[in-house]
Amino acid sequence: MIDVMFFLLATFMLTSLSMQRLDAVHIDLPSGQAQSVPLDRPLTLSVNRSNQIFVNRQPVRLDEVSRAVAKGIRRDGNIVVAADDGASHGVVVQAILEARKAGAEHFLVAVHRE
Repeated sequence: MIDVMFFLLATFMLTSLSMQRLDAVHIDLPSGQAQSVPLDRPLTLSVNRSNQIFVNRQPVRLDEVSRAVAKGIRRDGNIVVAADDGASHGVVVQAILEARKAGAEHFLVAVHRE
């Protein structure tokens, strides 16, 4: 009986760990309704509450965004924008404009589903 309980505990722990995105910067996304977009490892542009900018978890300054995006952009030109609910709107817009300079064409805004 103990073996069965241990097996179930280990299974649930591994399953819950596999459901988390461990490569994401911790931000509180705004709530909203959105469809899931099937992307395989998209380029992520994140802005946290203290207005720090990240490209695929790597911290960058605003003037480095276009160079970082150019290195990691895919052929489809999609970028997921994950901005904290408390991030400055101006910083997010400036980061998006810098990403456009690098050839980004489509921006997908990440939200927390309600």
